[in-house]
Amino acid sequence: MTPTHTVHTIPTPAARTYASVNLAHKLSLLHEHWSQRVVAEMNDYQFKIAKLQGDFVWHSHADTDECFLVVAGELRIDFRDGAVTLRTGEMFVVPKGVEHKPFASGETHVLLVEPRGVVNTGDAESDRTRANDVWI
Repeated sequence: MTPTHTVHTIPTPAARTYASVNLAHKLSLLHEHWSQRVVAEMNDYQFKIAKLQGDFVWHSHADTDECFLVVAGELRIDFRDGAVTLRTGEMFVVPKGVEHKPFASGETHVLLVEPRGVVNTGDAESDRTRANDVWI
């Protein structure tokens, strides 16, 4: 009797594409304020772009920090005991659990870095709450 052998093949990875993310182009596709869109992921973190204008809502994120990088414009992040103002090219990390409220007097473009699944309004119920994991 001849033994039978099962041959297992390892699937080859899909062809990779190497392309940069052009933030200016991605931002030109975004037309709604306060509606973030994912442009990249790294491990469990997402890089999200957003156009901001006017007041947001007071909120906090109990389990994670939140990074704001201003691509264009000016953003003020209010805290219950102060504020920080970010201009083009500046960034700030809001520590987890700290209540904050972003405000932009004119249209401001930002890149947000936070773990996948973080709700934009954190612990606050609001009409500004948007769906997660929406790519552009």
